[in-house]
Amino acid sequence: MLENYGFFGSFRMFINLVRTKLTFKDARIIRFPIDIRGKKFIQISKGFTTGVGCRIEAYPRNKEKTLFIGENFQMNDYVHITATQKVIIGKNVLLASKIYISDSSHGNYAGDEKDSSPNSAPMERVVVTKPVTIEDNVWLGEFVSVLPGVTIGKGSIIGANSVVSKSIPPYVIAVGSPAKAIKKYNFQSQRWEKI
Repeated sequence: MLENYGFFGSFRMFINLVRTKLTFKDARIIRFPIDIRGKKFIQISKGFTTGVGCRIEAYPRNKEKTLFIGENFQMNDYVHITATQKVIIGKNVLLASKIYISDSSHGNYAGDEKDSSPNSAPMERVVVTKPVTIEDNVWLGEFVSVLPGVTIGKGSIIGANSVVSKSIPPYVIAVGSPAKAIKKYNFQSQRWEKI
């Protein structure tokens, strides 16, 4: 550790490790500062790792757990995850920095009779929720946004700066805003092939 972080960095990591075990006993390492809201509604599994400046929040309507994070999950700096209905993140998921994942939105904008009026203050609009699932072995690149109601399939990769507004199938690479699959893994050839 000393050769990677130096003396002061190693000391900081030791302090973070002690604070980690007091915050979530199964976590591997939480790099502080971190903002955790609604801790009792969050389920963290073994190997949980964070960068600095992350914000994890759960605001359940029914007083049950709403955020579930699988084993060996790692997120880097300044990731924001919010769960009101349900956010499920699988095992071995890797998040780059500055990612946003949410199952909720202030207001309804579906183009139906329940739409929110732009004349009302955004904070006063009804909170609309749709569950989010990120399956095992998914990797999200820098600045990705995952919006309510989507599933990202097992083993998929979402490219940097993408906005995931619709579900992504398993074993694909998706990019863009909105994110669309551009490659799929071929298990016979063991190659990523253009779609």
